Amino acid sequence: MRPIPRVIMDVQALNAALSGRPLLERITLLPRLVSGRLVFTTSFGLEDQALTHALATSGIPVTIATLDTGRLFPETYDVWAETEDRYRLHIESYSPHSDALKALVATQGINGFRRSVEARKACCATRKVEPLRRALVGAAGWITGLRADQSAHRAATPLAEHDAAHDLLKINPLGDWTRPDVERYVADNAIPYNPLHDRGYPSIGCAPCTRAVRVGEPERAGRWWWEEDAKKECGLHLRDGRLQRRPEAVA
Repeated sequence: MRPIPRVIMDVQALNAALSGRPLLERITLLPRLVSGRLVFTTSFGLEDQALTHALATSGIPVTIATLDTGRLFPETYDVWAETEDRYRLHIESYSPHSDALKALVATQGINGFRRSVEARKACCATRKVEPLRRALVGAAGWITGLRADQSAHRAATPLAEHDAAHDLLKINPLGDWTRPDVERYVADNAIPYNPLHDRGYPSIGCAPCTRAVRVGEPERAGRWWWEEDAKKECGLHLRDGRLQRRPEAVA
């Protein structure tokens, strides 16, 4: 039988320790609960801005990193700069390798990701998944802005889990928060945020792959909108090496 990685045995205790606590307490506890380096990856969305504020306020040792795909909105770069100025911190940037990017564009064209799901996943793999691997080298804990109610795919998101792809602890301090919870926290603390959120973009990724959502659509409907909903993940957030299944697909 394949041995269970040590981190899996830590997940239940970590979830119990974080459950029921305010955000700042959850953040402050992490260095005591996770043995090793902590990395927080931000895309400068509303949830990530809330976490950046909490991390900066807590003063815990953490590396803050972002994936600069080269296709981000101008507004995203602006809030990146504003965030560094506001919190007096440096956000490490990880970009695609130039040779890999050159090969991708040569193969599929500059916007070839719209031709098929496979082409889009190849683009995400080059621009996001591989840079993320570098960002997490040597990390024991990966902090993310995932929430369970962001989409059907993320409905089972816990406060802590084992990330099989990177073999580390993945901590989702906002896992049990709602969108209104995040909005209220950002407003109460005057946290800088992307102005695209006020223009109908609840979830913001690369500019060519993101549109505003329509009334009644779920938060992530504007991501890769030309694809079927069941396939709309980029590959960064997997569970046990696989995309999380829609709850209704389980008989």
